[in-house]
Amino acid sequence: MGMIWLCFKIFFARIMDVSIGTFRTVIMVKGRKTFASILAFFEVFIWFLIAREALNTEISSIIIPIVYSLGYACGTYIGTYFSNRFIKGVISVQVITFENKKMLKEIKDNDYGLSIIELMQEKKDKKYKIMLYIQVKNYKLKELENIIHKYDADAFIVVNETKNIINGYVR
Repeated sequence: MGMIWLCFKIFFARIMDVSIGTFRTVIMVKGRKTFASILAFFEVFIWFLIAREALNTEISSIIIPIVYSLGYACGTYIGTYFSNRFIKGVISVQVITFENKKMLKEIKDNDYGLSIIELMQEKKDKKYKIMLYIQVKNYKLKELENIIHKYDADAFIVVNETKNIINGYVR
């Protein structure tokens, strides 16, 4: 019974501290240093308590490091899920596509801020390639991708995390 209880504590403590750590990392990258520091305290506090208990137990079984590792893996998954779900951010979307008036109209009609850059190329087939530059909140990305792919399934799309925006328009 002692080993089962120890494995249970280790597993769930690792889920907690690694989830907090994953969330803290995303918060820190977004520039929220104070909140990240508070989360770091709890992350390491939980880790210290459970690591000490796991290392100082008289039970020697391969199951303890396996449970410790499984807790870490689950914590990474859960922390990533919560980070994506609850941390709202802005991303830059760059799209290289052929000029398509209907696509541009639908993007504008859906209230996305849009900059269009005409690309230099030989005009063999009289189709112009353009680059769309759009700043969008991360939870709106799928909607924007659907609009783009509706008109150009082969569009080249690059998505980057945006740390700061000064002026401009973001939906």
